[in-house]
Amino acid sequence: MPPESAQKNCHAGPALTIVPATADRWADFETLMGPKGGVGGCWCMLWRQSQKTQEAQKGAGNRKKMKRVFSADRPPGLLAFDGDAPVAWLSIAPRADFVRLEGSRILKPVDAEPVWSISCFLIRRDYRRKGVAVALLDAAKRFVANHGGSIIEGYPVEPRKDPYPGTYAWTGIAESFRRAGFTEVARRSETRPIMRFSLGGR
Repeated sequence: MPPESAQKNCHAGPALTIVPATADRWADFETLMGPKGGVGGCWCMLWRQSQKTQEAQKGAGNRKKMKRVFSADRPPGLLAFDGDAPVAWLSIAPRADFVRLEGSRILKPVDAEPVWSISCFLIRRDYRRKGVAVALLDAAKRFVANHGGSIIEGYPVEPRKDPYPGTYAWTGIAESFRRAGFTEVARRSETRPIMRFSLGGR
């Protein structure tokens, strides 16, 4: 159950409580991931390891690794609750934590600035298109500020058709990032902008 001190969603839509994904909330994360562990047993480990390792350990192996990540000193993301029910997840960490990014031609570093990367959203189907992603992005700003970061970077999709299948929008939708105040800083693919928010406006 979320603590009273958790961040409240002030946007239109469901009144959510958004909290860091600490070890004591692992069961809530499991509930949200479902019996399949997200998409294809990923357990949101996709960007934290090589493709070969990801495939070899999908399912139980990835679950075990992510549970260890939850036990680290720094929470690996944020969980959103509607009452006691977990309804959404956002994965965020310093870019260096996401080793898969290093081999990406499209998402290679824009510059040498130390950034925190948003790698994934998982929003329960009945909570999509209700402003939940924007609420998570706003909470991410406070989370990064509390951990001494200054720049947040995301890698959303810019769909060319609507509606866009939610299964393919796990990195977020560009319009949600714009609504949260992020700006585009690079685009190496027609549908994949790199977007940033600088804390303190610098």
